[in-house]
Amino acid sequence: MNDECIICKAPLEYLEKDTEMECAICHKKENSRTRCVNGHYVCDECHTKGIDTIIGLCLSTESADPIEIIKMMMDKPFCHMHGPEHHVMVGSALLAAYKNAGGEIDLKEALLEMQSRGKSVPGGACGFWGACGAGISTGMFVSIITKATPLSGESWGLSNLMTSRALLEIGKIGGPRCCKRDSYLAILAAIDFVNEHFGISMHKQKITCSHHELNNQCIGNRCPFSQAGV
Repeated sequence: MNDECIICKAPLEYLEKDTEMECAICHKKENSRTRCVNGHYVCDECHTKGIDTIIGLCLSTESADPIEIIKMMMDKPFCHMHGPEHHVMVGSALLAAYKNAGGEIDLKEALLEMQSRGKSVPGGACGFWGACGAGISTGMFVSIITKATPLSGESWGLSNLMTSRALLEIGKIGGPRCCKRDSYLAILAAIDFVNEHFGISMHKQKITCSHHELNNQCIGNRCPFSQAGV
């Protein structure tokens, strides 16, 4: 088994109901259902510490390939095998690639907004909400580039359609969760969606997973990015 708890490296467990826990790093107390088998809890804020560095990465890259961009993020120290950081990373990679492919946005402003929105989706949303944060992040991306609000018309619809398209692709594979697999599926769905609805062609590459050995719940050949097919 690979490490999961960032404190003691023990496997994680998920409780049946919310329980008050104290973060082992910042000592903040809040309700959660997730801890390691040794009782350590790490809040989302501490788990994603350092994620703000991706703003500089996204502003400096010239790539129009969101998979290439998110792979660079995955190599950074703040990114773990699983975690809520992916809820920010997916939308951020798409924003940078969209800008570099010809999309007209204020990238820095958009990235800051993506950080704010993405961080509001908690870890475990895929199982407890029935909506993977990577998929939700694509909807946030479309909402940001179209400046959608709850009172918008077409842009409101497009944002929700994007989320549903990404969640459909994620849901078709089934669980258990893999934040890397789900991020790739969400991004691929977004590339096609943006080309279809906005006429912006982001680059799209064939993906072969390089993280499977770190994932205790890897689904193997059932994953569309499995090395078995290489």
